[in-house]
Amino acid sequence: MSALRLLVVEGNTRAARERAVASGGTVASESYAELLRSLSPAGTVVDICYPADPGANLPDSGGLEGYDGVAITGSALNIYDGGPAIDPQIELARALFRTGTPCFGSCWGLQLATVACGGTVAKHPEGREIGIGRRIEILSPGHGHGLYMGKPRLFDAITVHLDQVETLAPGTTVLATNAWSEVQAAEIDTPGSGNFWGVQYHPEYTFAEIAAVFRRYGDVLVKQGIFPDLAAQDAFIADLDALHADPANKALIWKYGLDQTVLDPAVRSRELKNWIGQAVLPTASQRSRA
Repeated sequence: MSALRLLVVEGNTRAARERAVASGGTVASESYAELLRSLSPAGTVVDICYPADPGANLPDSGGLEGYDGVAITGSALNIYDGGPAIDPQIELARALFRTGTPCFGSCWGLQLATVACGGTVAKHPEGREIGIGRRIEILSPGHGHGLYMGKPRLFDAITVHLDQVETLAPGTTVLATNAWSEVQAAEIDTPGSGNFWGVQYHPEYTFAEIAAVFRRYGDVLVKQGIFPDLAAQDAFIADLDALHADPANKALIWKYGLDQTVLDPAVRSRELKNWIGQAVLPTASQRSRA
């Protein structure tokens, strides 16, 4: 059997990646690749590309066809802004979809796929859903869907997003929702008989990663009224770091009303595990590559 070959598409610019590291976080594509390796069969190769960077060397269509699966990270960009950091990502997504290779996207990845396939994305009128996305409900089309095998039908998830899907792309099936965003997960039948699974939250994130996101925002969240002052924000960040160090911290679990859907890394990342098992491996087998 050949080893799986996966590609992670980094949604952020170099400057944004540097800010993430400076705030105590990770480069999104690097941590994503590490998680995919841990969830995949031994020997899986994971490459990374950086389409938001000027002059980035991107795989051509022939190179893209050599991958068994492609995952798209989150991003600090807003897709409706367009420009040289965004337009190449849209074109890359379209090229990926034409290959028929299974694709997955977190947050920005779902928004990118939506726009690439003819839908629209807009700012949420209430601002950011950030920290823990509450009471995400798997809808009827998601019951029995490969994305949600072994996932409770109502769950929480680590999340951060200002933007959301506004108009569905043709061929979209909404799989999950919550009170904040109508589209929390979706499947898109893409051109070239391809298939995209995407979520608006971050199954790849840890508590440490979302703590770094809060740290990176500085006083923006205070100005938006999410925290009364920086001291309250810093205290919340400290709690997130403490939860990362000890997910069994009963005081913090009670304080924030957390359950195993967000505390247990295996449950938290189940969507990615399922994507590999239910989409990537079967397609690779059909192509006689794994």
